[in-house]
Amino acid sequence: MWDLSKRSLVRRLVLLAAAWNLVVLVLAGVFLTAQFRDAAIRRFDQSLAVLTDDLYAGSTVDDGVLKAPVLTDIRATRAYSGRYWTIFDQPAGAGGLNVIERSRSLFDSDLMIPVEQSERLMSEPGKTLYFDLKGPQNRPLRAAALLARLPGYPRPVVFIAAEDRSPIDADADRFGRITTLALVILGVGLIAAVVVQVRVGLVPLFRLRREVAAVRRGRAEKLDVDYPEELAPLAVELNALLSHNQEVVERQRTHVGNLAHALKTPLSVMLTEAGQQPGALAEVVARQAQTMREQVDHHLRRARAAARSQTSGERTPVEPIMDELAVTLERIFQDKGVEIDWRCPEDLCFQGERQDFMELAGNVMENAGKWCKGKVRAEAVASSPERMTLTVDDDGPGLPPDRWIDALKRGQRMDEHTPGSGLGLSIVDELARAYGGSVTLGASPLGGLRVTLVLPRSEG
Repeated sequence: MWDLSKRSLVRRLVLLAAAWNLVVLVLAGVFLTAQFRDAAIRRFDQSLAVLTDDLYAGSTVDDGVLKAPVLTDIRATRAYSGRYWTIFDQPAGAGGLNVIERSRSLFDSDLMIPVEQSERLMSEPGKTLYFDLKGPQNRPLRAAALLARLPGYPRPVVFIAAEDRSPIDADADRFGRITTLALVILGVGLIAAVVVQVRVGLVPLFRLRREVAAVRRGRAEKLDVDYPEELAPLAVELNALLSHNQEVVERQRTHVGNLAHALKTPLSVMLTEAGQQPGALAEVVARQAQTMREQVDHHLRRARAAARSQTSGERTPVEPIMDELAVTLERIFQDKGVEIDWRCPEDLCFQGERQDFMELAGNVMENAGKWCKGKVRAEAVASSPERMTLTVDDDGPGLPPDRWIDALKRGQRMDEHTPGSGLGLSIVDELARAYGGSVTLGASPLGGLRVTLVLPRSEG
């Protein structure tokens, strides 16, 4: 009927309620109309039965001749008035009809009893039967017939009364239309009531969703537990989960700090000793120890970022960091006369910790300052409600497209004569990935390299 699997809960409930109400109302309309029609026909049959009983009771037999009673029904005296009666001495289908008497309203017509009704009359004498037939001017009639015997009359006699049933059908049709209209109004009202009920009933769930989103985006630290008793336990459990995750992250940070301290101290000792013992072995030890230190810094930084990216509640304004980085880098590269043109909305926030954004933006902007001829342009914008984009351009020599992917690999240096370890863009790439973001390289409109970072955004 409907594919409800991908619809929202509210739509599912409303659609199911609407479908159920539609079925119930249609069945109710059909049932009520049928009951009204049956009741009207029963009342109609009762009036016809009274007429047949009057014909039977008022008929007399004088010297073997059947005489009809004198009836005062004015309608039966007016031609084609819609009310008719006839007295037969034989039912239809039994050798023809012998009309003894009939109402003046029949004029030049006769009431023809269907064959199947004639057979029923013969098999059930003394019982009034009701049926439909066609009357004068092909009008639909409702008829009542009674087969009885009269004392002194040799053959069975049939008394039949009929009346135009068009008014009954018109009343039933009118009742059906009125009932349909009333039920449509009722159905619309019921569906509106269901929509309001569902909306009002799900308001706490919508509020819970908004609060969870606020926690995820860093605008709140925990959920409010002032909910109905059905949802309050869920809010409490979610708060407990948030607290547990925070504790896990804090323990990870502690372990990361301990590991950094435990490894960096021996490496510093090795570098110091190697520096005091000149020679080929000392150079190898110093070079490998420095590589190990860089590897330790790289992987510890990645572990810390991965841990922090799973937490919530961290919001870092971007504009102050961009301003600080621009001032610092212009001083560092003042010999080259580097100018950093940066733009950032005041309300833009990074969803993460300050030091991580400093490292992300700092590495990219420092790399641009290192390779540019004198101009760097950085722009941070909100690309979606949940994402922000930082674009850094320079007017340096740039990179050919076939080396863009290599530039993001760990330890890759684009120029051996330029100072550095080759880890800058690699650190940026892995740190951005830890936050669920990305780094892409491209050609800059300034003529050099364009670095584009897509990072999680926290709405203010």
